[in-house]
Amino acid sequence: MGNAGRNGGEYYTPRPLIRGWCKWLHPKIGERIYDGACGSAGFLCESYDYLRPQAKKAADLKTLQESTFWGIEKKSLAYVIAIMNMILHGIETPNIVHANTLALNLNDVQDKDRFDIILANPPFGGKERKEVQQNFTIKTGETAFLFLQHFIKNAQGRRPRGRGHQKHFPEQHRQRLGEPAQIIAGVLQPAYRAGLPSGTFQGAGVKTVVLFFEKGAPTRKTWYYQLGPGRNMGKTNPLNDADLAEFIALQKTFADSPKSWSVDAASIDPATYDLSVKNPNGGEAVVHRSPLDIMDEISRRGAECAEILEKIKALL
Repeated sequence: MGNAGRNGGEYYTPRPLIRGWCKWLHPKIGERIYDGACGSAGFLCESYDYLRPQAKKAADLKTLQESTFWGIEKKSLAYVIAIMNMILHGIETPNIVHANTLALNLNDVQDKDRFDIILANPPFGGKERKEVQQNFTIKTGETAFLFLQHFIKNAQGRRPRGRGHQKHFPEQHRQRLGEPAQIIAGVLQPAYRAGLPSGTFQGAGVKTVVLFFEKGAPTRKTWYYQLGPGRNMGKTNPLNDADLAEFIALQKTFADSPKSWSVDAASIDPATYDLSVKNPNGGEAVVHRSPLDIMDEISRRGAECAEILEKIKALL
């Protein structure tokens, strides 16, 4: 599943990252949680693990089993894995639908269909046909932008919150995020000068953004947090729960720190609604090696390779 990103912009979301979002959102028994691009149902399973200890009576368990978690998945293999994953986690009858989420017309969404919390990592880089685009107010072939509209439409008012993982936002989407959705926190990729370190998403070589937003009020202020674990991330050194501990602590009061800051919505350029803001607190200075040092290391490595090759030749 971790290699799926090479096919249509799908990436395995690290479980510590999902657990961090659950701790931030504080879901409660009775709230409906939805993932319209559920993949292997990681967001739903982690949400269940978070809520299960809150169940103190039979009615709570029934609610968790039957009317809390909802998902849609387009691809057949991922759909089967999602069902299996939820059953293995303890949800005996998963509410997962095998369908193309983007084929659902936004005009058909009613109040009873909306969800309290939306947790999702929608695929980006995919393309949808013209007839599918007719289901949306802002018509584009980019799947991530269509999913963003779908999530905002399917979120309840006031209390509900959603989390989305996106690549870029065109101007219309940035404006809509600023007007009907209260942006609670934004975490930006390092290529955008702040955010998740490279290697958090295995195989993702693109700029990404994680957003928390609440529907029901215009955005007044956006809180940013820059995740910097202080090490290189990768398969052998992945993100862990401890890496997000500071984020969880700071977001309770939206406190400023060397890694977090707030930006007034009025300061965002209305021509672009660009949410990528440089950390005003600066950060550690990057000390670049001199060209001579780099050339010397190349020479040393080249000599080592030549020596190894000679030893191999001697064995043949």
